[in-house]
Amino acid sequence: MLCWGNASFGQLGLGGIDEEIVLEPRKSDFFINKKVRDVGCGLRHTVFVLDDGTVYTCGCNDLGQLGHEKSRKKPEQVVALDAQNIVAVSCGEAHTLALNDKGQVYAWGLDSDGQLGLLGTEECIRVPRNIKSLSDIQIVQVACGYYHSLALSKASEVFCWGQNKYGQLGLGIDCKKQSSPQLIKSLLGIPFMQVAAGGAHSFVLTLSGAIFGWGRNKFGQLGLNDENDRYVPNLLKSLRTQKIVYICCGEDHTAALTKEGGVFTFGAGGYGQLGHNSTSHEINPRKVFELMGSIVTQIACGRQHTSAFVPSSGRIYSFGLGGNGQLGTGSTSNRKSPFTVKGNWFPYNGQCPPDFDSEEYFCVKRIFSGGDQSFSHYSNPQNCGPPDDFRFSDPSKQIWTVNEALIQKWLSYPSGRFPVEIANEIDGTFSSSGCLNGSFLAVSNDDHYRTGTRFSGVDMNAARLLFHKLIQPDHPQISQQVAASLEKNLIPKLTSSLPDVEALRFYLTLPECPLMSDSNNFTTIAIPFGTALVNLEKAPLKVLENWWSVLEPPLFLKIVELFKEVVVHLLKLYKIGIPPSERRIFNSFLHTALKVLEILHRVNEKTGQIIQYDKFYIHEVQELIDIRNDYINWVQQQAYGMDVNHGLTELADIPVTICTYPFVFDAQAKTTLLQTDAVLQMQMAIDQAHRQNVSSLFLPVIESVNPCLILVVRRENIVGDAMEVLRKTKNIDYKKPLKVIFVGEDAVDAGGVRKEFFLLIMRELLDPKYGMFRYYEDSRLIWFSDKIPNIFYSQICFKLLDSVVMKTH
Repeated sequence: MLCWGNASFGQLGLGGIDEEIVLEPRKSDFFINKKVRDVGCGLRHTVFVLDDGTVYTCGCNDLGQLGHEKSRKKPEQVVALDAQNIVAVSCGEAHTLALNDKGQVYAWGLDSDGQLGLLGTEECIRVPRNIKSLSDIQIVQVACGYYHSLALSKASEVFCWGQNKYGQLGLGIDCKKQSSPQLIKSLLGIPFMQVAAGGAHSFVLTLSGAIFGWGRNKFGQLGLNDENDRYVPNLLKSLRTQKIVYICCGEDHTAALTKEGGVFTFGAGGYGQLGHNSTSHEINPRKVFELMGSIVTQIACGRQHTSAFVPSSGRIYSFGLGGNGQLGTGSTSNRKSPFTVKGNWFPYNGQCPPDFDSEEYFCVKRIFSGGDQSFSHYSNPQNCGPPDDFRFSDPSKQIWTVNEALIQKWLSYPSGRFPVEIANEIDGTFSSSGCLNGSFLAVSNDDHYRTGTRFSGVDMNAARLLFHKLIQPDHPQISQQVAASLEKNLIPKLTSSLPDVEALRFYLTLPECPLMSDSNNFTTIAIPFGTALVNLEKAPLKVLENWWSVLEPPLFLKIVELFKEVVVHLLKLYKIGIPPSERRIFNSFLHTALKVLEILHRVNEKTGQIIQYDKFYIHEVQELIDIRNDYINWVQQQAYGMDVNHGLTELADIPVTICTYPFVFDAQAKTTLLQTDAVLQMQMAIDQAHRQNVSSLFLPVIESVNPCLILVVRRENIVGDAMEVLRKTKNIDYKKPLKVIFVGEDAVDAGGVRKEFFLLIMRELLDPKYGMFRYYEDSRLIWFSDKIPNIFYSQICFKLLDSVVMKTH
């Protein structure tokens, strides 16, 4: 281990040295033949975690931050954690958090603002204690600000506690401090990769590179183009497309690493800690220009300095405050631009020069910074391994996601012999929308970093393949656990508003799960899922519609077929008979399924038909409902102003009418509808005529009318006479029953005369002398002529044909 910077409290762990400042990297004898797993740097103390999970601390212990009462100058083991396998640590100004391999968190040190999360009344805790309120939650990361703490769970939940003076907890302006861990509910559903904390500001980073920040912003350290503090998480929009993979914070500044190895910095720059060759503050993220020629793979922030590692040269660069030697440049000068840390740095896989003394050269494994101190874990060239790369996340520190490795692990256990931890893992994954939203990402060409309102970042084929691999008849226990988690935990927690587009992904992928298409799960999973979908607010629903619109036709059809099957299933239950006590919930279910289909149909029409319109037809409708009765009920609902666009709660009291969703009717059903409509329209026209005739008896100004449309025609001029009558006929009269009278004949039209009229007039209209139709010998078909001689004449003919069609139906 190499260390440099402020040694005045023994925080470098070098023992009883005379210097209070170490100006360039110096070997620490204590770490010879020891491998370091993690380092946490407080303002005046340091915590080291070794590969065997043991914890050592050194530095100031005035407030119990070392976790023991021993010497402060060299690292001493924290014996209270001897039974724990610690995997990660983080330090605040004077408090420490340690995370063990089971996801439990231990805390000690200053507790003035509740930053230990222990609910005690003591000002300082000198012996590590387990944060019991987090004991049932599997934590994978912890981060400390000066007086506040953050934790990320396997289920992608973010917890915070401690001081909230500047909003650094993200819980709103009313909360002053919290002494127990609180879930940040406004971030639920987002798949997170990392939590980070500065002096009094906080960040979370999503799997697809989106950054949310909150807390103190006096110097622009949140990168939001202003200097106003934030009390709730805010999206840092300007970095969304930059493929951010790692973020770290100083006291009042922030640094972010991109997938390509670039570095952005923002916030306080008074000592040059932003690396932009100036001492200006930056309220927007700005790329460090002088590092642009190199690929950076590690970054670390101290209180007012920044470090960066470039593996191609093996060198560490630093910039910012140098007064305590924390830059490792050999002087106490501040640096406004990246400057090489002194040392015989040797790149991994580099060529050894002649007369090479490997003991004097260092291959960097990992860099650490915090407070006014810096460290580098290294190895000698002859036995060095590849350095850590922050651009690739450690799986042990990540949330659960459905992937090939995890599924293989679950399937490796025989059915019926599930360890409790595996059952908990499946339950945790499928109970968390955040975990599902982080699954099945489009990793090819880093496409998921383009996630936005037009692109989901999801690999739908991967979702289909992995779901089908997981849900198998040979492993019913897995299917049962997944179904139970979806039904009892995930879907009931869904809300209508979402914090980010990344929280929408599972609406796209979950229909690919075979459990959704199992009719046994329709009422417990598919319909509640549809209800949550329909109840989405306008903005997230619009994004989901955009994502649907670019789906491959088979994938889009899959969702349509799912909810068509749900509708058929419900209609079959309806035909069997629904008890009165269950009709309200049945109405709600059916409206939900049809409403989802309506949204999908709207998307299909807007995008010029992803799938053929007839794929929305539900052919079983004709057999399962009385279409005529359904249509009459629909007409009555329209008359009474029942609006089917209300929420599902209001719809539950309205009888379901399939006619509200006409896109599900096939040609046969539509024919029945047209016939029913024609009968209704005719009856309404007759009733109106009768009412008018009754009124005319008492009010002479009202004319009496015939309840039928009378056509008086001559056989020898049947077309001309019919057109003359139709030309003078009002539109309302077309709805009346038709009666035909042939001039000079006494026959009463009981239907036979009308039929003869239609036969004669059709024969006449098809005659080539009228020019309306043309007969093609080859196909033996008759088509409308493309040269109709008289527009007015043709309109009359079309009107007559319309009448013919109407009356025959």
